[in-house]
Amino acid sequence: MNPKVKTLILAGAFALFIAGAALAYNMLKEKAPAENLQTLESKPETTAAETLQPDASQTGTEGETKIKAWDFTVWDADGNEVKLSDLFGRPVVLNFWASWCGPCKEEMPIFDKVYGEVKDEIAFMMVDLVDGRQETQASGQRFVESQGYSFPVYFDLEQEAAFTYGIYSIPTTLFIDKDGYIVAGAQGSLAEETLWKGISLIR
Repeated sequence: MNPKVKTLILAGAFALFIAGAALAYNMLKEKAPAENLQTLESKPETTAAETLQPDASQTGTEGETKIKAWDFTVWDADGNEVKLSDLFGRPVVLNFWASWCGPCKEEMPIFDKVYGEVKDEIAFMMVDLVDGRQETQASGQRFVESQGYSFPVYFDLEQEAAFTYGIYSIPTTLFIDKDGYIVAGAQGSLAEETLWKGISLIR
């Protein structure tokens, strides 16, 4: 299969996985905000998740799915390249956002608060989806600086991260364990309870 076609198929499968999280959230948010999270283990029958990554494998207890996180390159504020895989060895909270996105802005104070409490244990990768039109690196940096946020921000200047994960709606958050496997994901603005739930799954 053509590599580009395969990438598009896999990205589509990932989008379906995240869409499932959004659907669960819309149905359950009034009763249980933490159910915004879609865990791989909670839905072992989800075949889309099994096709996300060519080297995904079934490991551990029966029905547990492990999906290797795709790597990508983004840039920090100083222009240095940073890969997602550079952070492996610690659990990672991966968040896709933009400064024009209202729901992104709603959850950022929560992310900053929680980051301050777990930064020695959990890596945060807050990826600003720069498209050069609605969002630029300058606008993203201005927003973060104006709010005084301390979490690390990276810029998806070539849309590699967005394409790799098939991001069609933001904010989207993934919880990745220290070995680089996706454990859970959520779409939409997260409540603090939900963020802590995700972190508990990758600790």
